[in-house]
Amino acid sequence: MSDDHDERPSKSERKRRSDELQALGEELIDLPQAELDALPLPETLRDAVLLARRITAHGGLYRQKQYIGKLMRKIDAEPIRAALNARRERERAEALRFRRIEQWRDRLLRDGPAALEALFAEAPASLDRQVIGELLDRARGERARNAPPRAARELFRVLRDALDSRPETN
Repeated sequence: MSDDHDERPSKSERKRRSDELQALGEELIDLPQAELDALPLPETLRDAVLLARRITAHGGLYRQKQYIGKLMRKIDAEPIRAALNARRERERAEALRFRRIEQWRDRLLRDGPAALEALFAEAPASLDRQVIGELLDRARGERARNAPPRAARELFRVLRDALDSRPETN
């Protein structure tokens, strides 16, 4: 009899799992419609998520989230978990890529020719020295005049296009 008791998860463990599944279900509410449609969800769960999106009353939304959690406990949540993890990973990679391009732009504006040589050493074939040089001059002038950073934005776009056209070397 004690063997059966030892194999069952504790009440605390069951509560943790339940809370984790409810949180996973709540993430579905915030997904863009196209991503929600791509997930393999049972119809009842999909309907519950769509209804939760329309509920504005706090108490009603709380109860709907509880219901979503209950539905999540009845299904295999691994495909949903995997899809949401893949989405988070794509967002993280995109943020890192964006930050890397911003760092190059800021480094070019701050360090000048030394940074320019480092950039051309990293991405020589995809960049036009003359275009980059003109954009840097314009961006520095805009900064000095406290003008809107049009050239800095254009420089960002040029760097994004050039650095995205080659494999990562982080």
